[in-house]
Amino acid sequence: MTATTLLDFGDEPYVLLTTFRANGDRVGTPVWVARDGDHLVVMTAAGTGKVKRIERNALVELTPCDRRGRPKPWAVTLTGRAEVRESEGDADATRALVKAKYGVPYRIFTGIERIVRRLKESPRVALWIHPTADVPDYLATP
Repeated sequence: MTATTLLDFGDEPYVLLTTFRANGDRVGTPVWVARDGDHLVVMTAAGTGKVKRIERNALVELTPCDRRGRPKPWAVTLTGRAEVRESEGDADATRALVKAKYGVPYRIFTGIERIVRRLKESPRVALWIHPTADVPDYLATP
């Protein structure tokens, strides 16, 4: 049996992304995740709590979970460093990876999201999550 790596989580349908408040409290959110080479990617709306927490503290934990955020019985939690990528190119590339992985459920979810937001397209950002051993220099310190 080989050790699980953060990049292995790119094969999971849902991952609990845990970010940290200023007081150290953990905040977990189930997310769709895809692998992009040497890092994982997540698509999210700009300005969400998780984006604000990552901008303040790049340390994150990831745990395979179900769609409600309940960790799988065998799940291990691994640490990484996340960065918020706001460029349109990064968001488009991440959207394409997530769309390719999730297909019809992705299209249904984004369609419902548009209706709920009254047909307004909310700005999206990409989250790049790096294994802690492979963190770029500019993310090495919180």
